[in-house]
Amino acid sequence: MTGLTLALGLMSGTSLDGVDVSLIETDGRSHVKPLGFLFMPYETAFRERLRACFGKREGTADPLVREVEGEFTERHARAVDAFLKQEGLDADSIDLIGFHGQTLWHNPAARETIQIGDGGLLAKLTGIDVVNDFRTADVKAGGQGAPLVPLYHRALAAALPKPTAIINIGGVSNITWIGGDDEILAFDLGTGNALIDDWMLRHTGQSCDRDGAMAAQGVPDEAHVAAFLSHPFFGQKPPKSLDRDVFAGFVPERANPADGAATLTMMTVAALVKGMENVPATPREVYIAGGGRHNATMMRWLAERTSVPVKSVDELGWNGDAIEAEAFAYLAVRSQLGLPLSVPSTTCVPQPMTGGTLHRVT
Repeated sequence: MTGLTLALGLMSGTSLDGVDVSLIETDGRSHVKPLGFLFMPYETAFRERLRACFGKREGTADPLVREVEGEFTERHARAVDAFLKQEGLDADSIDLIGFHGQTLWHNPAARETIQIGDGGLLAKLTGIDVVNDFRTADVKAGGQGAPLVPLYHRALAAALPKPTAIINIGGVSNITWIGGDDEILAFDLGTGNALIDDWMLRHTGQSCDRDGAMAAQGVPDEAHVAAFLSHPFFGQKPPKSLDRDVFAGFVPERANPADGAATLTMMTVAALVKGMENVPATPREVYIAGGGRHNATMMRWLAERTSVPVKSVDELGWNGDAIEAEAFAYLAVRSQLGLPLSVPSTTCVPQPMTGGTLHRVT
């Protein structure tokens, strides 16, 4: 593979909202040009079947997981088809797909990480070569296997004044700190939207706290937030990563809906602020990507509790909903070039590590 590649990235995150499809042009190194985006939501029934697979360490050996994986993959194929129709493209114009899959279990201390998603089936259904299984090589080598987006963040942020930081608030939150001379540090910060989304679904039937409206009506339980910050994860030095459900025991079960949403939102904010203490130098600005940037209450509280400007990545002309999917398109190209997907300062892997599994159209 040489020159520039048109690659599609597919992302289904821990928030379980649906499939993100992004198209980029890239050389797998410094050249990245986002070209298009589509979001295809999951219906509630499928979302709950997918949620029921979380924590199943046996992966597709479990009959439910095997069944869900097939439907999950077919939904990604339909999302690709819808994107191509939206953009007036055909499959032959796309060189490669980066298919993240869905993480069901992530325990790097035991060198275990499980993502479902049938790369061979997706290649067959779309007629496009597919790279998937991005995390396994890193975890087997002793790395955290996450976050994997930082090298793409660094390529995107090449022209920004340094040091800078990009925080993604998805189901879990993570940070990429970028200094001069391509210096980089990345790690998971803590809970993001996952616990808030679960709370809202249980108490209101809504899939998320839209605009942070519910949290804005409540009062955070600061003692509960302080107890949350006493979790051993926050004492670990980065790089570090975590599973979506690590903090499930910190859901404020006795709170009313508004106070519970406020407390969970403040937990996310507090985790971000705490994590910022671990970066080598204070960034000039912090840019927020992912669904959390749409939560006005979260963004306001974060700005109030940090000493640096906090902005949405959209102010840079980036699509903050598309970046993770873009990243897996970028990583798919890097995989084909044999370039690292992770480095010691992003996942604690002992040496720069490539990865991914290629599924060619047959």
